[in-house]
Amino acid sequence: MSQLTGEERARYVHTVFGRVARRYNLMNRLMTAGQDIRWRREVIQRLQLKPGERLLDLGAGTGDLGREALRQQPGIHLVAADFSLEMMLAGREAGALPWLNADALRLPFPDKSFEAVVSGFLMRNVGGLDAALREQQRVLKPGGRMLILETTRPRSGIFSPFVKFHMRFIIPWIGALISGNREAYRYLPDSSEAFLSAEELAGRMAAAGFQKVGFQRRMAGTIAIHWGEKNYS
Repeated sequence: MSQLTGEERARYVHTVFGRVARRYNLMNRLMTAGQDIRWRREVIQRLQLKPGERLLDLGAGTGDLGREALRQQPGIHLVAADFSLEMMLAGREAGALPWLNADALRLPFPDKSFEAVVSGFLMRNVGGLDAALREQQRVLKPGGRMLILETTRPRSGIFSPFVKFHMRFIIPWIGALISGNREAYRYLPDSSEAFLSAEELAGRMAAAGFQKVGFQRRMAGTIAIHWGEKNYS
């Protein structure tokens, strides 16, 4: 994967997620023992959404983060954007959302359009991380908040062998059993190991212009919630 160009990576990721769209939510629950629901709830709580605010759920997938946002604050104006038609179609089965087909590297919104931007398991999949961060910075209003839920490389420790075994063997096995697509769930550990550490992603967010950047790890250090704000200047 690391040898693919940005466009080649985008096409590959689009194909992978298209193949597993119908089983995507079920696989998330199984892989995380249901913890992904708690993480999404925490991410939205950290946004502290107010009635009337505009929220962009970027790389919305099947819409779980957007639905959680509407559950916590029904008065927001939500846009659920994704580049996979198959994922959005699968998400429609769980209920209507204001869907939009969009590329995270070229967002079809004017500058300063949103009070908040959130993404779940998107950033390691984009063809250009820095470009995606700059686009989120661009469409946020001054003082706007950005939250990222993403896998991350865990620190070395006593549980490292168990984490690697789970990622490299258990997840592909479950993926093959449930979705019939082992390759797609080999991509998960491969892309996670190739992605930045939580500290490195925080640094890239700061380099893109975000202020008050921070993060917390979850699930034995394999998941991180990152946050930052756009400055007022």
